[in-house]
Amino acid sequence: MRTKLVVLVIGALAMTTQVRAADSRGASPPATNAATKVKIVGVEEFDKLRANKTNVVLDVRTTREFKAGHIPGALNIDVNSPDFDQKVGELDRNKTYLVHCAAGVRSAKACKKLETMGFRDLFDLRTGFHGWEQAGKPVEK
Repeated sequence: MRTKLVVLVIGALAMTTQVRAADSRGASPPATNAATKVKIVGVEEFDKLRANKTNVVLDVRTTREFKAGHIPGALNIDVNSPDFDQKVGELDRNKTYLVHCAAGVRSAKACKKLETMGFRDLFDLRTGFHGWEQAGKPVEK
């Protein structure tokens, strides 16, 4: 009985290690944040989604950060701005939004707000704009 338990524990640990290794290579499929149902994606998946021009890239960083460099075609609405809810409230809730910030914290906050406001098709760039730049993706200034 103990031998079977040990084998099961070792097997579970091995599977966890494989999943983490795949995720660190960006090989895993888009994750879903169970609490918010937001799809969390890496740079390559985000870029593929961006190719569909009906999708909206939503940059939730500050105006200053946006002006220093941003993903081409992105719409900038600062998640920490007092009028964030008002500005996103004017957006079409039926569109797909590709949300990002600098490193992933503010975009998660923004996605949570967007979902509570009725937006259903949300993708959050896991690595943020920093990851986008590091991957050598296009940047506008």
